[in-house]
Amino acid sequence: MIHKSQLQKGLVAIVFTLVSTIGFSQQDPQFTHYMYNTLSVNPAYAGQRETLSVVGLHRSQWVGIDGAPQTQTLGIHSPLRNERIGLGLNIVNDALGPARETFVDANFSYTIPLNENDLKLSFGVKGGFHMLDTDWSKGIFRDPDVAFNDNLNLISPMIGAGLYMHTRKWYLGFAIPNFLETDHYDDFQESVATERMHFYLIGGYVFNLSETTEFKPAFLVKGVSGAPLIADVSANFWFQKKLTAGVAWRWDDSVSALVGFQVTPGMFIGYGYDLTTTGLNNYNGGSHEITLRFEVKKIGRILSPRFF
Repeated sequence: MIHKSQLQKGLVAIVFTLVSTIGFSQQDPQFTHYMYNTLSVNPAYAGQRETLSVVGLHRSQWVGIDGAPQTQTLGIHSPLRNERIGLGLNIVNDALGPARETFVDANFSYTIPLNENDLKLSFGVKGGFHMLDTDWSKGIFRDPDVAFNDNLNLISPMIGAGLYMHTRKWYLGFAIPNFLETDHYDDFQESVATERMHFYLIGGYVFNLSETTEFKPAFLVKGVSGAPLIADVSANFWFQKKLTAGVAWRWDDSVSALVGFQVTPGMFIGYGYDLTTTGLNNYNGGSHEITLRFEVKKIGRILSPRFF
C-alpha cells in the first residue's frame, strides 16, 4: 500500500521536474526585489544611483521542495567623474535541481540630458559569459540511460543592451540581456537548457503623498520566445525616507509582501516573502528574498536616499 506521504512526495517530484525543465530552459532567474536590483535587468542603469552602489541579494524559492531554486546576485556600479558614463559588474548564481548557472557580465552606460530639467536617456551595453554545470546524480529524470549520463560544463558568451529614460520622479527601461541564443540541448530530444533571447520592460513612478510619505508603483514585464509573458507589479510606500512597505503580484504565480529599512544614508536592507498561488502552493512554504545595498558618500556631496 502506498502511504499518503509517499504519494505526495511522488507528485512533488513529478511536478517539480516539469517546472524545472520549463523554468531553466526558458526563463532567467526571477526576483521580487527587481526595483532594487535593476542592474541585473538593464545595463543602462549602471551609474544611475549617482554614487558607488553595491547590491547583494539572496532568494530561496519554494522552501520545502528539494532542489528548488536558490539564487544569489551581486551588483556593483558607479558613475565616472563626468557622470555621463557609468560602469558596473553583475554576478548571478542560480542553482536549480541538478543544474547550476552562473552569469558574469560587465556593464557600460552613457547618459544624455534631454532637457534643462532632469529628463535623461541612458544607453547601456553589457558583455560577459554564462556557465552551466550539471550533476545528474541529483534528482530523477525520465531517461537517465540516454541523455543524462554525462555531466555538462558549458561556457557561453553574452552580449546585451538596454535603454533607460528617467527623471527624479519616474523611470522606464527596455533591455535585451543577451542577443545570443545558445542551445545546450535540443528541446525535443531531452533538452536541458536553451538560452533564448529575453526582453525586459521595467518602469516606476514616485508620487508625493505628503511631506513624509511617498508612493511608488512599479512593474517588470519579461518575455521570451516559446513561453508566456511574466508580469510583476508592485506598490511600495516610503515613510520618512527610512521605512518602505508594500505588496507585489506576479501574474499567475505569486503574491508578495515587501519591507525595507534605510539603516543609514548608505545602507539599506529589504526582505520579501512570496506566497505561491499555483498548484505548488500545497507543497512549499513560499519564497524568501533578502536584499542589502551599500553606497559610498562622495566627498563634498551629501548622499540622499532615493526611491530608485
